[in-house]
Amino acid sequence: MARINTHRAQESGREAEQLAAKWLQQRGLELIERNYHAPCGEIDLVMRDNTGWVFVEVRYRNSNRFGGASSSLTASKLRRLRSTAEHYLQQRKQSASAARIDALLIDGPAVNDASTQINWIKNISCAIH
Repeated sequence: MARINTHRAQESGREAEQLAAKWLQQRGLELIERNYHAPCGEIDLVMRDNTGWVFVEVRYRNSNRFGGASSSLTASKLRRLRSTAEHYLQQRKQSASAARIDALLIDGPAVNDASTQINWIKNISCAIH
């Protein structure tokens, strides 16, 4: 039973990331890479806008039972995101001066449901060092 739930959660996560990428592209961002992995963590979407690099954490929750998507962003998660973004930029010899970390929060009974709510929070973390 747990295996079925894990598979469904992974599938929902992939659907949420696809929705997020499309939604952000419709708002002018360019998708560079999905699911960037580094020793310190993972970034769901690496994108660019007219000001620079945008690292996007996608959070999906089908219920507000435990506070919804926004409550799943913890201080430790933000630290890992920052470290992973720094790693990405260092590996590509890019400046961190024009980079930020955003969150796309998706709440709803299903990722593509008409009642799904999307909240884009820009620059959720302090500046990348």
